[in-house]
Amino acid sequence: MTSELKHRIAARVAETAPRLIALSNSLHDDPELGWQEFRSSAAVAEVLAEHGFTVEQPYLGLDTAFRATFGSGELTIGFLAEYDALPGLGHACGHNLIAAMSVGGAIGLAEAAADLGITVEVIGTPAEEGGGGKIELLDRGAFTELDFALMAHPAPVDVAEAEPFAVTHWHVEYTGRAAHAAAYPERGINANDAFLIAQVALGLLRQQLPKTARVHGVMTNGGEAPNAIPEKTEGRWYVRAETTEELLTLEQKVINCFEAGALATGAELSITPESKRYAEMRTDESALDYYRSNAVALGRDFDVDPIAATMNRASTDMGNVSQIVDAIHPYIGVGGEASNHQAAFAESCIGPQAERTLIDGATALAWTAVDLRTQRT
Repeated sequence: MTSELKHRIAARVAETAPRLIALSNSLHDDPELGWQEFRSSAAVAEVLAEHGFTVEQPYLGLDTAFRATFGSGELTIGFLAEYDALPGLGHACGHNLIAAMSVGGAIGLAEAAADLGITVEVIGTPAEEGGGGKIELLDRGAFTELDFALMAHPAPVDVAEAEPFAVTHWHVEYTGRAAHAAAYPERGINANDAFLIAQVALGLLRQQLPKTARVHGVMTNGGEAPNAIPEKTEGRWYVRAETTEELLTLEQKVINCFEAGALATGAELSITPESKRYAEMRTDESALDYYRSNAVALGRDFDVDPIAATMNRASTDMGNVSQIVDAIHPYIGVGGEASNHQAAFAESCIGPQAERTLIDGATALAWTAVDLRTQRT
């Protein structure tokens, strides 16, 4: 029975491939940032509606989230779709492929939903790139009806298991006092100096951090004119650790560095979370074994250069979902020399190789859901 169902599912995904590729390309050509994915979320939901899914949009009060449902079986399998882009880089993380793979996997699995006694869902999740869209959905009651959640993420090479860092996203701001830099320097409080002192302190702190910790960010506003002492500086900073527990300890050390800048200059410091913390991933190991076997059966190769495989350490709000729902989040390769969050990686997420990745990912995810149903019951 299982092989026959998988054959039907693969055929259904192949039949739908032109529509899936068109969806991926349209998202790629029209990138939208987190919480602003109005056209993208509508386009993804539209394809599902065309294939018999009942769509609820907006979902739980979030304008660019949706839930699409097919079937009425006792076991509910959820595919998670991301579709937000990166500022200035477009789809350099491949979320156009994530959305299309989840849609394709769901449409393929819907072909066998009645035979398997399952309900198939696709949940459109906005603002993964720092906005914590899945966490907002969790707080509003999403995902709790799922028996299993899955998605696949593009990367340079195939890596089965996601091992993301827990992460905190902060907006950091110093407020000083403007003054003429030559005529009245003593009247100013230099907010740019505050940021400089903080970054020096952070650079020194890194010597004492665990090798798995990450502290990094950018200054988004460093002043207005060279002859005016900067009154305000702003930046965005991320703090990462192996677990949420370790992250809490690390956060205070980083805050101390920013406070040093304020203390030394007299500027006022404000640190505001941009989202709730992203958690580490809790992977369903047996389901991951199913995925790995299915991907290999499709010709995917997990024997890869470890240096090229480290995209699996990237933080994701899927980690928070995995804390309450059995889940997997494998990475699937698109080839090329570029890596995620490089401009060239966006170009790796369209074209013939990306299209093969899309169809393989959709099929492997749907086949994994079949295994979950048939081999666990």
